[in-house]
Amino acid sequence: MAQLHVLFFPMMSHGHMIPTLDIAKLFAARGVKSTIITTPLNVHYFTKSVERTNELGFQMGILTIDFPAAAAGLPEGCENVDHITSDDLIPNFIKATTMLQGPLERLLDEVRADCLVADVFFPWATDVAAKFGIPRLVFHGTSFFALCASENVRLYNPHREVSSDDEPFLVPDLPHQISLTKMQLSPEEQDESGSDIAKLRIRMKESELSSYGVIVNSFYKLETEYADYYKNVLKRRAWHIGPVSLCNREIEDKTQRGKEASIDEHECLKWLDSKKRNSVIYVCFGSMAKYGDSQLYEIAMGLESSGQQFIWVIRREKNKEKNEGWLADGFEERMKDTGLIIRGWAPQVLILDHEAVGGFLTHCGWNSTLEGLSAGVPMVTWPVFGEQFYNEKLVTEILKIGVSIGALKWRLVIGGVRREEIGKAVQRVMVGEEAEKMRDKARGFKEMAAKVIEEGGSSQADLNFLIRELSLLKLN
Repeated sequence: MAQLHVLFFPMMSHGHMIPTLDIAKLFAARGVKSTIITTPLNVHYFTKSVERTNELGFQMGILTIDFPAAAAGLPEGCENVDHITSDDLIPNFIKATTMLQGPLERLLDEVRADCLVADVFFPWATDVAAKFGIPRLVFHGTSFFALCASENVRLYNPHREVSSDDEPFLVPDLPHQISLTKMQLSPEEQDESGSDIAKLRIRMKESELSSYGVIVNSFYKLETEYADYYKNVLKRRAWHIGPVSLCNREIEDKTQRGKEASIDEHECLKWLDSKKRNSVIYVCFGSMAKYGDSQLYEIAMGLESSGQQFIWVIRREKNKEKNEGWLADGFEERMKDTGLIIRGWAPQVLILDHEAVGGFLTHCGWNSTLEGLSAGVPMVTWPVFGEQFYNEKLVTEILKIGVSIGALKWRLVIGGVRREEIGKAVQRVMVGEEAEKMRDKARGFKEMAAKVIEEGGSSQADLNFLIRELSLLKLN
């Protein structure tokens, strides 16, 4: 049978590029020729992993298309969500992504491909694939639960029945009773004004419905009822092939995901090796969340009051000109034996896998949530934006392996949580009987996650089904 060639086109954002790269590696390991499409300034994020995959004897490549930053009113060189300097430029970035349709069509004119796996943020990709007679698969980068819950909010509009922003409403027709408030929904979910982002959301939904199907980074036993609901009730074709991060088995693979780590992995592991089992909480808010000094100060004081050892990742370079305001009272000096602060990018999978780590304070981005689950650690949930409030419900109410810090409002900047709540939630997840119960349960999910990606596991089987199906389509 002729070799299958699949193109992978992620949104230019680390939360989308990292899992898409892992998926491309999984396809390559099954003998599929896998090609990543990205823009020139994002290529270096993929290069080392692609080279390592090719050294193992598999076929993987990278193709580039130019990103129309200037034409969309963005500063030159702004090719990643990471580079957006102001929230006012988000619509410009979205506009630039819509202008990639022509360049993608020109690329497909030159490259013979059998399937296009394109990010949910590129709704026009379904039309492009149809034009070239190949299937388009959608990659969302979130859980089955979030897909089902958000779709039922969209279909039934339960938030329109409440009289205030903080009055809870039930998400209709789900296998579990899940309540949210309007404040926890994104502006687009509440938006009837027809903003550009609200319109994009509608196009994303329409293009998903007309696409060939959806690849989900999850596994069947983790959210059985929601995988079934998504396929059988919402009638979506979907394949669960996760946790995709587990394709990174070597230290080098775990370290090289995303950006260059801001700490040497040996230094990080040496620090963790000196700590007792389950004694460290890992604190990280993902690649996009922003925070002000006052909230950083509250986190610092909350971690100190919890009495727990910690690794805290702060997406800020240290200001060498002046002391950081929120650390002015000598926090870092006091905590030097208790806490490790990493400024910038951390080798997250490597840290979570270490036996000294016994908990994870997370923003509930799906990559982080699944990486925490795969490492078997209970979580303190602090959702910020995106679909994170849905993921929090999965962790705390359905899987019961986490405690909520009490974040109440969808926002682009982390805020509104006091040190007392932070300290208390960290203690609940790290010490005592409740923490042990959650840890036992989380370890069970870790064992499941390891099995589903092995030969005969459900995620391995679903990936094989999908590749076989695509191979048959190619023949026809």
